Amino acid sequence: MIKAFVVDNDRLRLTDDLQANGDKVVWADLVNPTKEEEATIESWLGIAIPTREEMEEIEISSRLYIEDGAYFMTATLPAQTEVDDPLMSPVTFALAGNRLITVRYHEPKAFKTFPLRAEKAATGCTSGDTILIGLLEAIVDRLADILERAGRDVEVISRDIFQATSTKASKRNRDFQELLKAIGRKEDIASSVRDSLISLQRLAGFLAHVATQTRMSKDIRARIKTLSRDVLSLADHATFLSQKISFLLDATLGMISIEQNAIIKIFSVAAVIFLPPTLVASIYGMNFDVIPELKWQLGYPFAIGLMILSAILPFWYFRRRGWL
Repeated sequence: MIKAFVVDNDRLRLTDDLQANGDKVVWADLVNPTKEEEATIESWLGIAIPTREEMEEIEISSRLYIEDGAYFMTATLPAQTEVDDPLMSPVTFALAGNRLITVRYHEPKAFKTFPLRAEKAATGCTSGDTILIGLLEAIVDRLADILERAGRDVEVISRDIFQATSTKASKRNRDFQELLKAIGRKEDIASSVRDSLISLQRLAGFLAHVATQTRMSKDIRARIKTLSRDVLSLADHATFLSQKISFLLDATLGMISIEQNAIIKIFSVAAVIFLPPTLVASIYGMNFDVIPELKWQLGYPFAIGLMILSAILPFWYFRRRGWL
C-alpha cells in the first residue's frame, strides 16, 4: 500500500491518486509494498527501493548510503509496544530531492500520530527534509514514552521484590516465578528500545552530514543536533534501565536462594532434633538378652521420656543460638 501526502495550506493531506498528484506529493509512505508498488515509485523518482532483505542487513554501508542522488537511511523501530512483546523491524527513509520516501513492514505508532498532527495543525512540514525531521522527532518522543512506562513498571517490580514482609503468609504469597517473567519482559522492551536508539543515533549522524552537504537551512541543522542529543540521552537512560533490571534479576534470584536455604535449614534442624530419639529407640530395639530395662516396670515410660528429652534439648539449644 502507498500512502501519498501533499501539502495543503502548510498542512499534510493524504491523497488517493499518486499519478495525478505526482508533482505535489512530498511524502510517499510504502506499507508492505508489492513489487508493482515498488516499481511505481522507482519509475516515478528514478531510484531503487531497497528490498526487505536489504533493509534487514545490519552493516552500516547497507543502512546508510547515497544512491542515484538520493539519501537512504534505515533504522530499527518498535511496534506493538502497548503490550510487553514489541515487534522490531527496520524502516527505511529515503530523501530524493524535495520528497521523502518511507518503506516499512510494520506499524510504529509514530506513523499514525504524526500524519494526524501534521494534518490538523501547521507544523512546517512542507518538504521532504522537514517531514523527515518531524517524523524522527515523533519517533523519539514515542521511544521516550515507552522508556517512561517501562521505568514505572520496573519501580513496581522493585517494590514487589523488596517490600516489607511482616508475616510468613505474605512471604509465601510472593510469586517469584511471575516476578522473573515480568523482569524478562521489561528487559526485552529495554533492549529493543536501546537497539532502536542506537540505529537512530547512527541515522542522526548521517543526516547531519547530509544536511551539511546539501546545505539545508540553519533551523533544520539545529533540529538535527537537538535530535541527536535527545537520542543520546535516551540511550543513556535505556542503559541505566537495563542495569537496574539486571540488578532486580540478581536480587530476585538471591531471594529465591534465601528461601531455598531456609527450607533446607528447617529440614536439617529437624533431622538433627530427631536423631537422638532415633538413637535411643535403636538401642532399645536391639535383640540382646540382657537389657536391664526390659524387665523394669517403668522401662517403657523411661525410654519414651528419654527420647522426648533428647529431642527437646537440641531444639532448646538451637533456639537459644538463634538458629530457628
